Amino acid sequence: MIKVCTAVRTGGLSVKWLIAILALTTALVARADVEWAYPVLDESLLPQRDLDLDPQALRSVPGSSLQRTQEQIDDHWNPPDWFPDDHYAPVPDVVAHGDGPNVRACAACHGFMGAGHPESSHLAGLTVGYITRQMADFRSGAQRSPSGSSAMRLDRSWMNTFEPTLEQIEQAAEWFSGLPVIDWIDEVIETDTVPRTYIGDGRMRHVHPDGGTEPIDGRIVEVPQDWELATARHPRSGFTVYAPTGSVARGEELVTTGGDGRTIECFTCHGQDLKGFGDTPRLAGISPTYVVRQLNDFRTGDRAGTLGSLMLLAVTNLTDEDIVAIAAYLATLDP
Repeated sequence: MIKVCTAVRTGGLSVKWLIAILALTTALVARADVEWAYPVLDESLLPQRDLDLDPQALRSVPGSSLQRTQEQIDDHWNPPDWFPDDHYAPVPDVVAHGDGPNVRACAACHGFMGAGHPESSHLAGLTVGYITRQMADFRSGAQRSPSGSSAMRLDRSWMNTFEPTLEQIEQAAEWFSGLPVIDWIDEVIETDTVPRTYIGDGRMRHVHPDGGTEPIDGRIVEVPQDWELATARHPRSGFTVYAPTGSVARGEELVTTGGDGRTIECFTCHGQDLKGFGDTPRLAGISPTYVVRQLNDFRTGDRAGTLGSLMLLAVTNLTDEDIVAIAAYLATLDP
């Protein structure tokens, strides 16, 4: 918690309370400004291509003999393990199949490579301690997922209703911590104009098949390079990131120098290469959309877990533009 030691009285209100009120107001406005980072599927906006996808037609991906229908691919208790021979160790049952209505398979959202997607976190290579702490924060409500103000998202707070046993959490954490980290961000493109997109399967943003462009408008636009592979949940399907012009250089300044006191150099806690240090997580090469959500959640208090107070010091003075810039720069780094 940031404390103001000297309280100068102004019209009956101390400066520290004025600062607190201003900070709260700023946080509430900031949440609305980055609402685009909390994708919500609106089926009325789906293009005809998505509507024509036969949920019963068998699908596969290159290099795999497995076949699954789209309905089976979307089953959160039995996600497709396209490349089972690639695993370094047997997959825990809770990762592959979950356990009852309140325990979905971890791999349904985070993938069998632990890379996640823009709508979910990466888990590969994180420490057992970090993963188990996050689960404890979800259980206590100190961390909410997905967070933000939209009432449309309230019924999608899966992680806060997730009820695995402590043994299952330990098994999943140990398995994901042993996975190699893969690089699934193919390129970061700075631009003022991006392809027209929509929120589709998996709460991912996709390039609209009918074409067109739109202003980037201060956003990060992260889209799969191959719609077919992404909707089939291919574990190595790459993504392209579009970021506002000039954001990568601005992000590098903030990450590596703190931007003249605006924030704290990220390597202080996350390691010189930003690939994690101890139980602090890797930042290099992760989904920038996910990064925007996490930094905004720390800033608004929606993420107030074990390390929340430390992160609050780093994000309190950041603008939305700063957060986007940091996310864009981190996406350019090798994981």
